[in-house]
Amino acid sequence: MAPKWTPDSWRSKPVLQVPEYPDTNALHVVEERLRTYPPLVFAGEARALKNRLASVSRGEAFLLQGGDCAESFAEHGADNIRDFFRVFLQMAVVLTFAAAKPVVKVGRIAGQFAKPRSSDFEKLGDETLPSYRGDIINGIDFSPESRLPDPQRQIMAYRQSAATLNLLRAFAQGGFANLEHVHEWMLGFIENSPQSERYRQLADRLSETLRFMKAVGFSAEESPRLRETEFYTSHEALLLGYEEALTRVDSTSGDYYATSGHMVWIGDRTRQPDHGHVEFFKGIKNPIGMKCGPSIEPDGLLELIDILNPENEPGRLTLIARFGADKVGSHLPKLIRAVQREGKNVVWSCDPMHGNTITSATGYKTRPFERVLTEVQEFFAVHRAEGTYPGGVHFEMTGKDVTECTGGAHAITDENLKDRYHTHCDPRLNASQALELAFLVCELLQDKEANESSKIAVNG
Repeated sequence: MAPKWTPDSWRSKPVLQVPEYPDTNALHVVEERLRTYPPLVFAGEARALKNRLASVSRGEAFLLQGGDCAESFAEHGADNIRDFFRVFLQMAVVLTFAAAKPVVKVGRIAGQFAKPRSSDFEKLGDETLPSYRGDIINGIDFSPESRLPDPQRQIMAYRQSAATLNLLRAFAQGGFANLEHVHEWMLGFIENSPQSERYRQLADRLSETLRFMKAVGFSAEESPRLRETEFYTSHEALLLGYEEALTRVDSTSGDYYATSGHMVWIGDRTRQPDHGHVEFFKGIKNPIGMKCGPSIEPDGLLELIDILNPENEPGRLTLIARFGADKVGSHLPKLIRAVQREGKNVVWSCDPMHGNTITSATGYKTRPFERVLTEVQEFFAVHRAEGTYPGGVHFEMTGKDVTECTGGAHAITDENLKDRYHTHCDPRLNASQALELAFLVCELLQDKEANESSKIAVNG
């Protein structure tokens, strides 16, 4: 008989991408302290998100998931959170108009502090130090003191997450997301971009529609759906001790929920079926995600689906494809066919960022925007060919005017990267590039709807 799952049963398994703390007693004290803290999110909110994702799995909605590569303590501020939220709302409006379906909004925020690394160590000159693993673990400064894993950082991460969630809830429910303010979400530094004009035209159409609705007696004052929005948080649940400490039993169902975020996901480097991360994820009832890279094969994917979603529950599992623009066609179709053959309920989402990272001629880690766009296009093309639903996109972006990914309408070059390269880990799309990507997805969704309509007309 299989042993009963508990929030700490992952500790009996091998675990990758977890730091070695020099003082395990200090780590234990911090984890015990976190166990006494209030939950950051609530089970009912996580269940609501699972229901929304179930709609995505049926092709009735679309998932928009994005945010920072790795949140930092130094850049935490109201303006940064507001600007991220503004761009996210713009993208959601664009996609809602295109798909004529609800857009499920999930941010990589209020918990995205830990990052997996390809190497445990980093070398600079003649000195070798432990790699930076995110502000929840160690510091980005290249010094022995900064790179030492410090459990007290988990307390700071919790507090920053709580403050961020508080502001996001105020933005989502307090009037900032009111559709009547759709023109006011535009950020000043993208005012003169091609995306700005396209967005302004769309916003004009939306405002005209809202004026008509108001004239016939249906306004934002009477309808919460027009003045408020649902917004959920997510992150890669990499630091399992932190996640365990914030796992709670839901009083209404008796189930365990990770209360560090509404949705959590397993990375491509930590999805081994007999390891600690999969063990932890199989017991929590949140909606969960799993990154799928080039190394995963159909049989391995099906094994993980059976472990993580044994009841085949719609909305429970999102498969986040991250292959690289040149590998989608050779890897994604066989995975989709296996999932379809076995009748598995999943959401398919596209992460066009992580498989397209290169080092520029100037030495910066970057992502060419054309490769990002190509992977999204290939993702949609494969789903169209297989007759399945491309359920969402997942990417790293910011509301700041950074120069971290080359290309886009403003044609950022290798030489421009040094101008505003601020990321603590991986390169992010800036607001203009993120909006440009939203318009591309808009066109792809419209193409898919047109193809579906033409099939119905022919078959009818």
